[in-house]
Amino acid sequence: MVLIALAGVGAGAINAIVGSGTLITFPTLVTLGFPPVTATMSNAVGLVAGGVSGTWGYRRELRGQWDRLRWQLPASFIGAAGGAWLLLHLPERVFIQVVPGLLVLALVLVVLGPRIQNWAKTRAEADGRSADHVSAARMTALVAGTFLVGVYGGYFTAAQGILLIAVMGALLPEDMQRMNAAKNLLSLVVNIVAAVGYTVVAFDRISWAAAGLIAVGSLIGGFLGAHYGRRLSPTALRAVIVVVGLIGLWRLLTV
Repeated sequence: MVLIALAGVGAGAINAIVGSGTLITFPTLVTLGFPPVTATMSNAVGLVAGGVSGTWGYRRELRGQWDRLRWQLPASFIGAAGGAWLLLHLPERVFIQVVPGLLVLALVLVVLGPRIQNWAKTRAEADGRSADHVSAARMTALVAGTFLVGVYGGYFTAAQGILLIAVMGALLPEDMQRMNAAKNLLSLVVNIVAAVGYTVVAFDRISWAAAGLIAVGSLIGGFLGAHYGRRLSPTALRAVIVVVGLIGLWRLLTV
């Protein structure tokens, strides 16, 4: 019980800063003997509390983003519903085999994000447009990417935050902290949809004791992560994302 609660604290904090806290709680539950699908569903239910506290901690950075988020939020919602359906109908190994490759791609995009943004800024200025302008094509790509990450998050949840940061970093002229705030909100939507779906369809397959311990721990961790994460510089935040992502990749390949 102590190990699960502590894992919840760590996951809540890392989710608020980076978005891959599942890479702590999921292996912990599996190591303690929980079946993988039970661990996935119990983890998703428990981490909703941490998502709420982490999103609340970043509420100031959400200002001015609602014109874009009103398109991204439905994409996350629909994608999460599809991902939750896949978890309940497909063998888990099918998707887990794809996770390491997706995580590597996300980390590459996180590292190359500033260069991609500089290239987009140069092109926009050459075409006589504002560097902050988001074209219809980029917005369409952003919504599509948000939907696909929602599918992934509804199925497995691990590292969906890194994938979201990678997608937004490649397409949006936004500050890292503002993207992190949007990531927290979108990830929270995915977790809520997945948690509700698992509860309705597979109530008896969820370990409610584990979910409750993770909820308490992640609620505390979310507040801590938001408090300290907002103090990080964009470069430091990007470095934390890459380091945690590499550790998560190692955990995925060894658990």
